[in-house]
Amino acid sequence: MAKTRKPKGRSLWWRVHSWAGFKLSIFMTFVLATGTLAVFAHEIDWLVTPAMRATPHTGPRASWGTLAAAAARAVPEGRLQSLHAPIDPWFTAEAWVDTGAGSPRRVYVDPWSGEVTGTHGWANVHRFLRQIHRHLMLPTQIGIPIVSALALLLLASLVTGIVTYKKWWRGFFKRPRGGDARRLSGDLHRLGGLWSLWFVALISLTGLWYLVETLGGRAPVPELARTEQARAAPTGAALDRLVARARHLRPDLDIREIRFTPRQGVIVLGQGAAWLVRDRANGVALDPADGAVLTQLAGEDLGLHERISEMADPLHFGTFGGLFTKVIWFLFGLILTGMSVTGVIIYAKRLEKAERGARGAVTIARQGMGSWAWVSLTLILLALVLTPFAIGGAV
Repeated sequence: MAKTRKPKGRSLWWRVHSWAGFKLSIFMTFVLATGTLAVFAHEIDWLVTPAMRATPHTGPRASWGTLAAAAARAVPEGRLQSLHAPIDPWFTAEAWVDTGAGSPRRVYVDPWSGEVTGTHGWANVHRFLRQIHRHLMLPTQIGIPIVSALALLLLASLVTGIVTYKKWWRGFFKRPRGGDARRLSGDLHRLGGLWSLWFVALISLTGLWYLVETLGGRAPVPELARTEQARAAPTGAALDRLVARARHLRPDLDIREIRFTPRQGVIVLGQGAAWLVRDRANGVALDPADGAVLTQLAGEDLGLHERISEMADPLHFGTFGGLFTKVIWFLFGLILTGMSVTGVIIYAKRLEKAERGARGAVTIARQGMGSWAWVSLTLILLALVLTPFAIGGAV
C-alpha cells in the first residue's frame, strides 16, 4: 500500500495564498477599487461640480467670518454646522448648513471674494465612495467589520506570497515576459506585489485597526467643556475675533475647519506640531459669548492609543502629504486592484493547463469561487441598492 505523500510546505503556502486571493476576489477587487477612487474623491467632485472651483489669486483671502456670513445668507433657514478651508488653492471653501431636513446642505464660497458660488445636497461622489468603501452602505457596526476583515486576507496574501516566491528580492527589476496570458499575468502579479509590499502591509495594518475599533478597541474621545446655555453660530466680525483669539492661543495652528456647536462653543481645528493626525486632534474651543477658552486639544499630548487612532485615516488614504502622497496612494491602489484581477487569471490558467483545456479559464474561475462569488455579488448589489437611502440629500 502506497504511503500518502504530505504536501510540500511551499505547496501548502501556495494553496493558502490562492484561497486568500481567489475565493473573495470579486469582493476584494470591489473594495480595493472603491478605496483607490476614494483617494481622489474630492477631486472627482471638483470635476463634476462647477461650484467647487475657484481661481487662485495673489491677494488676501476672505476672512473666516466673511465666509461664514456668506454661507449663512445663502441658506437663511438653516443653522451653520461647520466651515472647511479649501483643500487646494483651486477649491472653494465649503460650509455645512443644517436645514432640519436630515442631511446638511453644502454651501461653496469663493475663498478670495467671499461670494457664494453655489449650493449642493449632501450626496456627492466623496460621500458615495467613502461610505461604500468603508461599510457598504450598511449600518457601521455591521459594514465596517465585513470590509475591514479583508485586511486579514491581505495580510495572509502578503506573507504567503513572500514565502512562495523563491528569492523574491531578485525580482524587483525583472521584466515581465510575453507569450501567453498565464505567463504575463504571473509576472505582472509578482512584480506588482514586490513593489507594493510596503503598501499592502500599510493597508492591511490600518484595516486591522479599523476592525479592532469596531470590536471595542476604539480610542477614547476627549470630553469638551459645555457652555451654560446654547449659543448661536457667530459670523462676520464676531467669528473673526474668535479666530484671532484662537491664533493667539495657538500660533502654530493651521486652521482647516471651524465647527459651530450650540453647547460646546466654536471649535477651531487644524494641523499643529504633531504629524500624521487628523485635524480634530488640534484645536481650541471658545465660548462665542466672551471668547473664553472651553477646551484645548493638541495632537502631541495624545496617548499611544489615541495617536494610533488619529494616524489610521491619514495613512490609509495618503492624505497627510497633500496631492503628492495622494498620487502615490492612488497609483499603488491601482496596482493592488490589478493584482486582485491577475491573481484570478493565474489561478484559472494554471488549472486550465493542468486539465489540458477540459474546462475554460472562465468556467474554472466561476466554479472555483463557488458560493463565495454569490456572497460577494450579493454584498456589492446590496450596497448599490442601499446607496440612495444611505447617503441621502438631494443633488
